[in-house]
Amino acid sequence: MKKAFRMEELECANCAAKMEAAIGKLEGVESASINFMAGKLTVSAEDHRFGDIMAQAQAIVSKIEPDCRIVM
Repeated sequence: MKKAFRMEELECANCAAKMEAAIGKLEGVESASINFMAGKLTVSAEDHRFGDIMAQAQAIVSKIEPDCRIVM
């Protein structure tokens, strides 16, 4: 399953790159990309684990940039 999400309060391109790399390494994630200029996260992952993966992704995002949120 591939889905795109808006990211609020994403303020740092370097942080976005760190988030993209960390989310891409999560178990079950096929690919992850963040378009910093558009403020968009695109994730391709296993259907049955998608909710859990997105919860882990939000935890990663919050750790790197505390005010940033993935809008689901």
